[in-house]
Amino acid sequence: MKNLLLLLFMAITTPLFAQSKLTYENGNFDFLKDQSDVNVQYKFENVTFQVDNYTEAQYLERRKTETLAKKGEDAWKEWSGNWNEHRESVFIQRFIEGLNAKSKKIKFGKDLKTKYTLLVETKWVYPGWSGGMIMQPAKLSTVVTFVETENPAKVIAKIQTDKIEGVGSKVDYGMEYGRISAAYEKTGKELAKEIKKTLK
Repeated sequence: MKNLLLLLFMAITTPLFAQSKLTYENGNFDFLKDQSDVNVQYKFENVTFQVDNYTEAQYLERRKTETLAKKGEDAWKEWSGNWNEHRESVFIQRFIEGLNAKSKKIKFGKDLKTKYTLLVETKWVYPGWSGGMIMQPAKLSTVVTFVETENPAKVIAKIQTDKIEGVGSKVDYGMEYGRISAAYEKTGKELAKEIKKTLK
């Protein structure tokens, strides 16, 4: 019983004390001071998963095997459909929502004709887990790069985000893709906080 209570306490308090980490590789946000809109693009290629650094194909194969064994073909089709939807559109939308939730002076969005483009490249994902009342949030590491839209080779600023936990979002924490989308939203919020400091 004591062990169960300890696990429950850790699951509840870990997100509260988790520290986000943003590391500047180069540049700063001064160039954004006179901008009102920034375009956002997203990459989900060559991503690794979990502490074992599985490829996406390996991760999905393991998830498929587990789902088929426990719930059958229909459950796998539903899961994989939801995964593809999140991978293609929900993850980036949550990231943008996180940015805009904390950014009052700049609007971020997809397919905008702007001077600068923010490129978020996913590097590593820990999907977390859920077991009834106990939940471990997803964690996300990315590289965020600001470039000139007309000259993408010109990098203005580059930031690494390290293992940011997805907490505080209105998502389905019972499923991996829900927890991961929360990590994208949290990453957007943390980045926007840093930008806001510059724009004061």
